[in-house]
Amino acid sequence: MTTKTIACRILDRLKIQYTLHDYDWDEEALDAITVADKVGISSSQIFKTLVLRGDKTGVLMACIPGDKELNLKALATVSGNKKVEMVPVKDLQTLTGYIRGGVSPLGVKKKYPLYIDESVRDLAPVSISAGRRGLQIFLNGKDLVRASEATIGAISR
Repeated sequence: MTTKTIACRILDRLKIQYTLHDYDWDEEALDAITVADKVGISSSQIFKTLVLRGDKTGVLMACIPGDKELNLKALATVSGNKKVEMVPVKDLQTLTGYIRGGVSPLGVKKKYPLYIDESVRDLAPVSISAGRRGLQIFLNGKDLVRASEATIGAISR
């Protein structure tokens, strides 16, 4: 039995249905497409969580499909910034409480604004990190938006 993470407990508290999916992870292959293959889901349904810093708003997060790239200009516009840039990997754990390959949009140490690509609306399931490497949560896209209190936008290409 897999130990429940903070992200799981948040979904339980909100009475949102989800399933957990374990996979063998490798430090050299933490990309979304590899993870999607390992958990048996399309890379367009696996949402990677990115941590950025805006020039006006400070730290923010974005979730985009695994088969897409983040559109930095679109995210800057949606978030009220002139520009946004990725935070260094070495800062991830300090900012979020999570390490690279295990950053979940749920249960972050501090509540940062979260922006999710608009493609999430009609997806079921979507997959997000459960908050540790080797464990993914599958849930309905609309439930992810509700649980994370995210803003939806066209932020990937």
